[in-house]
Formats: sequence, structure tokens, C-alpha cells
Amino acid sequence: MPPGTFFDRNRREQQTRVNEQIRISPIRLVGPNGEQVGVIPTAQAMEMAREVGQDLVEVAPLEKPPVCKIMDFGKFKFQQKQKQKEKTKTHQQKLKEIRLRPKTDIHDVETKVQQARKFLEHHDKVLVYVMFKGREIQHTEEGKRILQMMKEKLLDIAKIEKEPMQEGKRMSMMLAPK
Repeated sequence: MPPGTFFDRNRREQQTRVNEQIRISPIRLVGPNGEQVGVIPTAQAMEMAREVGQDLVEVAPLEKPPVCKIMDFGKFKFQQKQKQKEKTKTHQQKLKEIRLRPKTDIHDVETKVQQARKFLEHHDKVLVYVMFKGREIQHTEEGKRILQMMKEKLLDIAKIEKEPMQEGKRMSMMLAPK
């Protein structure tokens, strides 16, 4: 037997047996549409698979009798690879910034809330800050009011990582997804 086949002792992983590699008889057969065919001889199952132009694939080799299914093996392997790829993907969390001013209108703040909601749904952190220019620094309560309004509207989807606080000419707060 050439190396790389099912019985290669040097390989740790177990390969899926297909068509002629299935030597055990009888087997429990599952049809191409997922219907139970029953316990039949392997040769008969192979013949049924050839008739529909698909492969006989062993899906549960440890069962008594082993369970085999009639399916397109190439498509099956592709789907397994795609599932494996999906498992390894992870989202890199980013920090998104939203800038406001103390004179920002309520409607514009609503737009910024929707933007922050999109960022939070995408599992990114959001840094919201209000910039003060010139004499606006004397009206920090306006900045607090805007940040408080954003905080209330986003509390259902976010948790407050850093409460609103003054840092020089800007007041900021940090939101993280729940």
C-alpha cells in the first residue's frame, strides 16, 4: 500500500475512507438527500453511488455497522476546509474615534450615535470626544451633556470603559462592546 493511504502508520490523523477504501461489509447507508436507506452490503452501496454519479463516503467509521453516505466527496472536502478557515478567523478589535463640538446640533449627535452603534456592532471600541476651542472651554457642561446623551443612547449595546473626563481642551469617554 503506498504511503498516505488510510493505513499509513506514520500518519497521526485519520483520513476519510471513500469508495474502494471502504472494506467493511455491511454498512449503514444514508442516501444522497439525507434519507436512511438501511444496512446493506458495501458492494450494493457502491453500485447505488455510481448510479447517481457520486462517491460513497464513510462518515462515522467507529459505529457498528459503520455509517456511509452517498455524496460529492470533493464538495464535502471543500466545505470542511471552509469551516476550518472560518474557525481560525478572528476579528482584530480597533479603536474608532468620534469627534464632536459643544455646539453640535441634536440631529448631528443622533447621526454620530448611529455611527458609534455600527462600530460597536462590529466589535470595535469607540472613543467619543468633545473638542473645545477658544472660550468654549468655559462651557464644559455642554460637553458633558452631549457625552451623557450619547452614553444613554448606547448603553444597550455598549459598556462604559472610561467615564467622561476633561483632558485639556477635550472631554472624552471610551465605550466598549458588551
